[in-house]
Amino acid sequence: MMHGCNGRMGKMITQLCKDDSRIQIVAGIDARGGLSEDYPIYEKVEDCLEEVDVIVDFSKADAIDHLLMVCVERNIPVVLCTTGLKQEKKEKIAEASRSIAILKSANMSLGINVLMKALQEVAKKLESNNFDIEIVEKHHNQKVDAPSGTALALADSINEVLQEKCVYNFDRSQSFTAREKKEIGISAVRGGSIPGEHEVIFAGLDEVITIKHTAYSRMIFAKGAVLAACFLANQKPGLYDMQDVME
Repeated sequence: MMHGCNGRMGKMITQLCKDDSRIQIVAGIDARGGLSEDYPIYEKVEDCLEEVDVIVDFSKADAIDHLLMVCVERNIPVVLCTTGLKQEKKEKIAEASRSIAILKSANMSLGINVLMKALQEVAKKLESNNFDIEIVEKHHNQKVDAPSGTALALADSINEVLQEKCVYNFDRSQSFTAREKKEIGISAVRGGSIPGEHEVIFAGLDEVITIKHTAYSRMIFAKGAVLAACFLANQKPGLYDMQDVME
């Protein structure tokens, strides 16, 4: 089932699944309703009576609570691709994962998830050599959350392996002091139709290492979501992420 089927990502996943024999979308959910030549569309998830193995969600944050309630009631695994979730939502997701399998990732791209592992290796090597860490993320002008969930996930991934944890600095405009030694600066750029770009800078004395991931199309997120759905369909209750899919 595709939750948020009339959105840009929902339509992209629908098109992708037409050419993938492993997966078939049997129903779609979208508050705007509509018609589909491939599957029926319902305005509410509880109106769908089709048997489904897994739900893929690319909707809005305020739709998550109701979706989780229905998934738990019907024992349906769910891939949560919606971003910008507040702590309260994350806690409800963790609670629901005790009953059903849930996969939640800040970014569905395989490349980003490989990057997270690579950044950890770089950070461990450079920690004792006083390299400053900065993250710059760029997205289209319709993205409402800043910094992106992916930028935060990259920072968390780096911080996870550091012996001395860093604090995150989102705004230096009000601080007229030198950069703190143990901080990770995170800057957000919004403009045009940029699908997504994340640049991690390790700045040392007389040398700089820059590692960047660029999304040229949203198709990479659609492909990741389909892989995640195939993985999650047969999993036991619990909270998973794209690292589990890759392993």
